[in-house]
Amino acid sequence: MIVGTPAADGKPPAAAYRNLAVATLGFTLTFWAWDLVAPLGSDFKDRLGLSSVQQSLLVAIPVIVGSLGRIPVGALTDRYGARLMFPLVSALTIVPVLLLIPARHSYGAMLAVGFLLGLGGTTFAIGIPLVNSWFPPARRGFALGVFGMGMGGVALSGYFTPRIAKHGETLPFLIVAIALAAFAVLAAVTITDRPDRPVPTTSLGTRLGEAGRLRVTWELSVLYAIGFGGIVAFGVYLPTYLKTWYDLSPTEAGTRAAGFALVTVAFRPIGGWLADRVHPAVVTAWALALVALLAIVQAFDPTLSPMGTICFLGMAAGLGTASGSVFALVSQVTPQPQVGSVTGIVGAMGGLGGFVPPLLMGAIYSAKGSYSIGFMLLSDLALAGCVYAYGKMRTTRAG
Repeated sequence: MIVGTPAADGKPPAAAYRNLAVATLGFTLTFWAWDLVAPLGSDFKDRLGLSSVQQSLLVAIPVIVGSLGRIPVGALTDRYGARLMFPLVSALTIVPVLLLIPARHSYGAMLAVGFLLGLGGTTFAIGIPLVNSWFPPARRGFALGVFGMGMGGVALSGYFTPRIAKHGETLPFLIVAIALAAFAVLAAVTITDRPDRPVPTTSLGTRLGEAGRLRVTWELSVLYAIGFGGIVAFGVYLPTYLKTWYDLSPTEAGTRAAGFALVTVAFRPIGGWLADRVHPAVVTAWALALVALLAIVQAFDPTLSPMGTICFLGMAAGLGTASGSVFALVSQVTPQPQVGSVTGIVGAMGGLGGFVPPLLMGAIYSAKGSYSIGFMLLSDLALAGCVYAYGKMRTTRAG
């Protein structure tokens, strides 16, 4: 047996858990860095005299770049491994984080730095192939779900960044930069690629082309765009919806939105754990069915307490579960040498999938004075994903 690989009984070695813990920590920190602009968006709007559209663009650029950046970063991870890519990307992310300090007085400079800050959102495509390679199939879903909890870095940023900024407007950037530097050193010392991992020898463009030609890449992308895209969409628009429709204060709306985010984070490893015991396509189907049902209920505008709260927390659980089970499905239906490349594309589509719904909800409310149509569309989309996952993806295998 090769040292550091799973034993004959399928039990992961100690190195697997070490890599999982370090990768999850790094994912959390880089996602905090990735989301540094959004929690301070209103401050930048007041300081720079921005319109709502300009503020939205400022917040959106890091997310869009981070989502698309997962595609090449995932392919590079297939080639060079997480041992190089994780500390490298973490260290490079320090640059835009620190550049936010001199750039904060200029809208143009903030847009440019926000573009570079998108780098922090690409580590998802580094950690997935790392964790996937170290854990055997029977335990892979839960491990990937635990790693996925690192998306809670966005919630941490939303809570802590504005509070730290009250003690000094540059303090959040300095603290995150120091944390990233410390993690880059830790990652360089502790992260190890699995010794027998397959290393592709073809060019980056060739590998991305091969991943793009796999039908499962786009099937998984659609499912992840519904699951994780739904999480992103609610994260962006839920506070606005709660303030507009239920007349909550900004603080109350933000607190409830944070609760929604925490439920999605908690249920992501549960989705992976269930996928280790039941086919991940089945878990995905039932999770999306729950989302579809509760979206219909919410479309009838129930009172927030208790039915509205039950609907939102239930949808959070369903979306979190689906996000975890979809990546357990990635590991089953994707050839091992292409996991990074496929992960990059699927992760990108998931991130981008969260930007259309908020725009659609805003447009529907402006035109109709109601959000019901938006929730019915969410129900239709989730139901379509449920039917496809159960009817088609249960029989898909790695080519």
